[in-house]
Amino acid sequence: MYIGKADGFRLERESEYGSPEQNATVREVVEAVRREGDEALLRYTAAFDKVTLTPGQLRVTEEEIQGAYAKVEPEFLAALRQAAANITAFHEKQKRGSWMDVAPDGTMLGMAIRPLRRVGLYVPGGKAAYPSSVLMNVLPAKVAGVPEIAMVTPPATGGREGIDPYILVAAAEAGVTEMYRVGGAQAVAALAYGTASIPAVDKICGPGNIFVALAKRAVYGTVDIDSIAGPSEIVVLADDSADPRYVAADMLSQAEHDEMASAVLVTPSQALAAAVETELERQVAALPRVDIARSSLEQHGAILIVDSLDEGLDVVNKLAPEHLEVMTEEPMELLGRIETAGAIFIGPYSSEPVGDYFAGPNHILPTNGTARFSSPLNVDDFLKKSSLIRYSKQALLRDAAGIATLARHEGLEGHARAVEIRLEGRETK
Repeated sequence: MYIGKADGFRLERESEYGSPEQNATVREVVEAVRREGDEALLRYTAAFDKVTLTPGQLRVTEEEIQGAYAKVEPEFLAALRQAAANITAFHEKQKRGSWMDVAPDGTMLGMAIRPLRRVGLYVPGGKAAYPSSVLMNVLPAKVAGVPEIAMVTPPATGGREGIDPYILVAAAEAGVTEMYRVGGAQAVAALAYGTASIPAVDKICGPGNIFVALAKRAVYGTVDIDSIAGPSEIVVLADDSADPRYVAADMLSQAEHDEMASAVLVTPSQALAAAVETELERQVAALPRVDIARSSLEQHGAILIVDSLDEGLDVVNKLAPEHLEVMTEEPMELLGRIETAGAIFIGPYSSEPVGDYFAGPNHILPTNGTARFSSPLNVDDFLKKSSLIRYSKQALLRDAAGIATLARHEGLEGHARAVEIRLEGRETK
């Protein structure tokens, strides 16, 4: 872990573009699924996941979903439903409708806002299954009005037992309409191009490993994607008023995600820095994922000492973190000066997991410094907009000369004539 002045720490994180071999593999898989459909999809599932399926086994059955409910604890289901209600309520406030402005001469300008028709959700397997991410991806789409949501997940998300029952229950509760047991780059390609068993979607959301990320990059343009997610990040901006136990615990809440996660404290307090360093060592030893968390801290963790909170704010804005916690004596006084962060957690009781699971704001956030220009997943991500233009005859007569002037300046005579032909004494409809 780096401990020292902020100017000795690299504030920018490198984006992951994969090795040449990984990129070549993804291109091969995506193109094969595009050409061969189910045949390639099943071939790669057998090769990569060691699971042999027939086309008829790709879709998860209703009986399997109901069976999953029998395997989850009542307290889990109750917590999941309350979290879903909170997330839905928060995203309902983001909704907006189509609008039109009509001028006295009859000219109408506006925007038609409609939901995407069909969305695909990727749910990873691997080190952990995240039902909370299912809610965060699906519920904004449901609030937006998306009618069809298809989920793909590796066939052994839950190990030998098949798909994790908690994932199936979360998907059913959130309103997923189709679930498929397929993962990796081949699943992304199936969503993008469609196969006989899996109809194509308009947008793909959800995190995954490097092969999934590269596949999403490869199919972007054929479909929309949410983002290319990087490793999780947390920055805590704190002063002497902060409890070092809280700071350390919140840093570790992200460090335990994976070895590439980043946990950083920014503080003007030497005393707090020393206390947090001690607390990190004490608390990490008690975590079940101690090796992952310790590796994350060693490789990407930092305690940055700044001269003042003003300098601390500059550091935060350069880091543009996914998660930012502000644990200072007067955190609201700093809020207006924070320009780049995916989610901002204010005060000592707003621990990052509150937002990860329960409060309502989306936990799918910009990483790798992309909070400089992007936002948390939200309802707008599942909407498309069409401009509406209806010009009246009076308005065309008024504006035709200006339109033709601009068109001819750009060398587009046909554009100018398309307007001027309507001025040759003909009645404008």
